[in-house]
Amino acid sequence: MEDRSVTGAGARPAPALRQYVESYVGFDLRGLPAGVHCGPPGRALTVVISLSDDPLGVAAGVDDGSPVTRFGSVAGGLMCRSVAIHHDGRHRGVLVALTPLGARALYGMPAAELARRLVPLDELLGALAVELSDRLRAASTWAARFAVLDELLLRAVVRGSQGDHGHGVRPEVAQAWRLLVAARGGVQVGALAGELGWSRRYLTERFRGELGLSPKTFARVLRFAHAHELAVVGDPLPWGEVAVVSGYADQAHLVREWREFTGRSPTAWRRGEVLLGAG
Repeated sequence: MEDRSVTGAGARPAPALRQYVESYVGFDLRGLPAGVHCGPPGRALTVVISLSDDPLGVAAGVDDGSPVTRFGSVAGGLMCRSVAIHHDGRHRGVLVALTPLGARALYGMPAAELARRLVPLDELLGALAVELSDRLRAASTWAARFAVLDELLLRAVVRGSQGDHGHGVRPEVAQAWRLLVAARGGVQVGALAGELGWSRRYLTERFRGELGLSPKTFARVLRFAHAHELAVVGDPLPWGEVAVVSGYADQAHLVREWREFTGRSPTAWRRGEVLLGAG
């Protein structure tokens, strides 16, 4: 009988990439029951590259009838609900987390063009995406795979810098993103706008135009992401304490937001999330 496990590794990208790419995570699922993993929304744009023979089955929502699409490699923008990742208990791949700057640097477009969307990576990177997948599959260790990511993503950045789109994220928008992330969403949009010297309306328009979500919605996503981090640790806090620590008014508030972002109550989410405790 095959062992039931989730293994993998993580790494930071090369220094020249760090304003564009936050992290690499390799994962290897084996012997788990088939199920649907809720890929939660968070602060980063994501890329998932499958290293298995079978492509990933991904839907844009959980338990809501969203169609399942098969991807060998998939890129997503900022989301305001979980994506459903269908698996048969075995899968291997790499997850890359991008900053909003990374969308312009790697893809030549603002992050807003990918918001709430999942697209094949080759639609964005062309032949480079095919080379990336092939070389990641050929590498025999996580360290070698992360080195491949550094090499090819740096190539994409250099290629992008030679185009006419530039890396034109307004400094104020980038700073608003950083401040919201640092506060885990716990900052008032009006106060944030005042710190930047903008009106609330102007900040909202500029932020949404670049990232695809308003700063208020993004703050809600960040607060949920904090609660999610607290909920997936080995010995999680009771839900009421998770609510308090992550900045919700009370547990009922957390439950409402959890339903909106995952399509499930916290209890149903924990019961259905087959990857919890699989390590």
